[in-house]
Amino acid sequence: MKIAVLGTGNVGDTIGYKLVELGHEVMMGSRTLNNEKALSFVAKCNEKASNGTFADAASFGEIIINCTKGEVSIDALKLAGNALNGKILIDIANPLDFSNGMPPSLIPALSNTNSLGEEIQKTFPNAKVVKTLNTMWCGLMVNPILIGNGEHVNYISGNDADAKNKVISLLNEFGWKNEFILDLGDLTAARATEAVLPIWLRVYGATKNGAFNFKIIN
Repeated sequence: MKIAVLGTGNVGDTIGYKLVELGHEVMMGSRTLNNEKALSFVAKCNEKASNGTFADAASFGEIIINCTKGEVSIDALKLAGNALNGKILIDIANPLDFSNGMPPSLIPALSNTNSLGEEIQKTFPNAKVVKTLNTMWCGLMVNPILIGNGEHVNYISGNDADAKNKVISLLNEFGWKNEFILDLGDLTAARATEAVLPIWLRVYGATKNGAFNFKIIN
């Protein structure tokens, strides 16, 4: 499958490398054609990896993964333009506000009664936005078996059932078992999953270890 990864940070690099490892064709998108981190990503992968602008990558991908920083996601996605139309857009970003230092808070306009996931869907109504993987460290996103035998929760939400099913298939490739993928319903659920970040960051700060996740016990 051709998959676009938008964003060149640790999350984008980790997601992109795993996708290449799984046999997918990946184009990493950034603001500029010659982004150094994107070129480095291509260099360490095989012929299945390439790089381009956000618009190039969005045009290339059958599925698009937003790995940009949440505070700039909307602006970055606007650079992809109409290439998002009709595509599944997996949003794993969080609307974090670092203006007052660490730990960050949530951007007020994108929390409580709104979310980054919903704002992306409003801004790009012809995309099929699916929110998932945003409540954990990127190492666990692509390798849940690293802790607890993979028996910890990953949430998913979105307005298009078929799009969610296709994303679940991709999550299965990453190693997520269906019984630990919890469908929370439509995209308004992104308000709750994005709100996991304040407690996640506090736990990370207290333990100095990002290799943890939450588990639901009934």
